[in-house]
Amino acid sequence: MSASKWRDTDDKVTNSRRELIEYIRGYRIMSKQKNDRQTNLTRGIRVEIASLVYNLIEVVVSVTVGLLTGSAALVSWGLDSTVEATSAGTLIWRLKAEKDGGDKRTVLHRKKVALYVVACAFWIVVAAILYEAVSAFISQEAPGFNWWGIAILFVSLVVNPLLAWGKYRYGKRLDSPALKYDAKDTMICEYQTVVVLAGIGLTQWMGWWWADPVAALLIVPYVAWEAFEATKDARSVDPDEAEATADA
Repeated sequence: MSASKWRDTDDKVTNSRRELIEYIRGYRIMSKQKNDRQTNLTRGIRVEIASLVYNLIEVVVSVTVGLLTGSAALVSWGLDSTVEATSAGTLIWRLKAEKDGGDKRTVLHRKKVALYVVACAFWIVVAAILYEAVSAFISQEAPGFNWWGIAILFVSLVVNPLLAWGKYRYGKRLDSPALKYDAKDTMICEYQTVVVLAGIGLTQWMGWWWADPVAALLIVPYVAWEAFEATKDARSVDPDEAEATADA
């Protein structure tokens, strides 16, 4: 065999080795990315489970105390927790679809549903706050005082930022708008917590009966804006695109 043929053969072997090495590297990168996503999905689900459990506790304590004491702000805060619990349950359902290996159309469908649930959650909060605040203005009765209500509000000041941080962190890693909106909903609850505490304090120590419903109303503009944004994002998701891409 001539020297030129030896060189050609050697070049072919070298190129084959390079292609094999590149293929192995690409496979390892894809495998690592897949494993990382599975890990982030698992952790995102755990954060939402924690959110679901804690928000159910908030609902029981705050709504019960709010109804007993006549606090519109505390009842509104509790209703927001009900919505957050529903949102958390839906997001667990959405994330599990991907974690369990669901096809792209199924994942997009659940993503769309999750976004709509979060959007509806925001709109329900707006309606509930308006109802409770208007009722308080009509009755003009100052809410009573209960240490259980104060305690759950202070606990939430610590817990909610941690939950919001976890939701936003994994929402960013997974590129999940629904998780990010849920993080914002949790921070709305944090903002609402501060406002409710201020309203209860002014009512109890200054005698301003109107401070409680006003505190509730201050939350409405921000919640309404997030509701609008979440609704817009939900409409932009089209599960049928997955089928079109697959058929192309």
